[in-house]
Amino acid sequence: MSENYSAENIQILTGLEPVRKRPGMYIGSTGTDGLHHLVYEVVDNSIDEALAGHCSTISVSIGKNNTITVVDDGRGIPIDIHTGENLSALEVVMTRLHAGGKFDKDSYKVSGGLHGVGISVVNALSEWCEVRVYRNRKIYFQRYHRGAAQEPVKILGDTELTGTQVVFRPDDEIFESVTFSFDVLSHRLRELAFLNKGVRITIEDLRLPQAKRHDFKFDGGVREFVQYLNKNKNTIQDEPIYLEARRDDVEMEIAIEYNDGFNEIVFSFVNNINTREGGTHMSGFRGALTRTFNDYLKRSKHAKKMDESLSGDDVREGLTAVISVKVMDPQFEGQTKAKLGNSEVRGIVESQVNESLSHFFDENPKVVEAILEKTVLAAKARQAARRARDLTRRKSFLESTGLPGKLADCSERDPAKVEVYIVEGDSAGGSAKQGRDREFQAILPLWGKMLNVEKTRIDKVLGNDKLQPVITTLGAGVGADFDLSKLRYHKVIIMADADVDGSHIRTLLLTFFFRYMPAMVEAGNVFIAMPPLYKITSGKEQHYAYNDAERARIVAEITDRKGVTEGKLGIQRYKGLGEMNPEQLWETTMNPATRKMMQVRSEDAVEADEVFTTLMGENVAPRREFIEQNALAVSNLDV
Repeated sequence: MSENYSAENIQILTGLEPVRKRPGMYIGSTGTDGLHHLVYEVVDNSIDEALAGHCSTISVSIGKNNTITVVDDGRGIPIDIHTGENLSALEVVMTRLHAGGKFDKDSYKVSGGLHGVGISVVNALSEWCEVRVYRNRKIYFQRYHRGAAQEPVKILGDTELTGTQVVFRPDDEIFESVTFSFDVLSHRLRELAFLNKGVRITIEDLRLPQAKRHDFKFDGGVREFVQYLNKNKNTIQDEPIYLEARRDDVEMEIAIEYNDGFNEIVFSFVNNINTREGGTHMSGFRGALTRTFNDYLKRSKHAKKMDESLSGDDVREGLTAVISVKVMDPQFEGQTKAKLGNSEVRGIVESQVNESLSHFFDENPKVVEAILEKTVLAAKARQAARRARDLTRRKSFLESTGLPGKLADCSERDPAKVEVYIVEGDSAGGSAKQGRDREFQAILPLWGKMLNVEKTRIDKVLGNDKLQPVITTLGAGVGADFDLSKLRYHKVIIMADADVDGSHIRTLLLTFFFRYMPAMVEAGNVFIAMPPLYKITSGKEQHYAYNDAERARIVAEITDRKGVTEGKLGIQRYKGLGEMNPEQLWETTMNPATRKMMQVRSEDAVEADEVFTTLMGENVAPRREFIEQNALAVSNLDV
């Protein structure tokens, strides 16, 4: 074969061809995440105009054919001739990679999309795209097909407006699905509105009979963001601690508010990009927070009660914070921009936060005393948790010493090839143990209701006899010590009855995973088994239905084909997993070739936190309101 390998085999991809050839390199994937990323790229251009002080309103709409329209009132993309390309600047921006105003510090001081590939990539991955530029009292227009301009830029008419309108439809030759989620887009747009105070961002879904619309505008910026995050929690402060400052070309806006809960909720952003893995700005914030609290502790009445300093975990218990920084030349670690690497930012943020917190502490002693009392209790709980945690540790993946007695482990030891079913009840656990494939399927039966972790500290979590077997079985630790690389099973499957009690078990487990093993949820390791609700028999024929609609379809198909009435069919409604024998449980719920499962994902961490707080927290009023608003949407409720 090497004899046929010559210069003719070397491909040169020009223009936007590389994007269409390898879309994942530019937008991460051709699945749901990549699809929505197209919208973010266009909106980010409008946000950059807002950051430069030229845009106050951005509107996004989803059309009936899953088209996206983004309009802003910025300056409008330049349309004059680019001397190097001898084309309109608009066409250069839309059809050339690494072309844009973000490399020019006079045009944009800070910007999120520093690779300059954003809107050209959107154009390349769209079936068609149309751009209208409102500039120089004229309306300029150009249409593109799969990244290629269909005509020169032309003038459509006169206008007094300024700004840009981009309309595109994703290419279904590229994407697995071109159906946009209103909720996913709303989450990101709401986030951007919080991070860019005073900018109005709207989103409208025109695919529905009655259009659905959100209008976001937050003059309080991240201060309002923190209040939004804490809206269903009992806060210790009347108002968030808020600081806004600029030091050495680094702008920062930070809000801090404590609640009486036990979980830490901190979101960090750089140039509007969510840095999920933190970075130097987060390190600076955390360092200043811990140091300032320890300095104040030494001067407080609690000093004699403590035989060691407060840890970072202690001062972050019940903390809700948003850290937003703007950096002229951000250096991100990794392809996904999930972590800031600029070393100088840590010192700048740490110095400013330490100074601002010290000033606030001196002026608000009662508030600080209430927070400090909470952190001291957290420190004592941490020491108790340290003792409890030692009981749950497992030495390695391959050692079975110390595993729960009820766990029926599998023979395979490669975590990527194995799965564990967490099963409600001993009877169902017995059937699952008999019906499983022992090579790669492990079974952990649970009995009784477990602890609601939303209402307690980690020392109680680690000491709970219902949760200890789960922690020990998974083998990756818990809370701050959780290490995803040590997870013993890459599929963690919750299998419970399809009734109210089963739903409660699932919710309690999901709350535990979300609060104490969030990395496992984010990585897509958590699944929910879907046992059938009905068994339908006709002679030797057997069918399983997983909902009422499927039951009706199967019944109709059998009666039409066999000419029998529904009354002649055997229809069994399963009340619990224990009613199935091992063979039925394997065939319907555990066989990878035939089973149905739901993967648990957390695409919107803000909304997920809100739902868990509402449904599992102490406050009754938000829970009642949630039930009243969603009661009519319930389709299956066992009573």
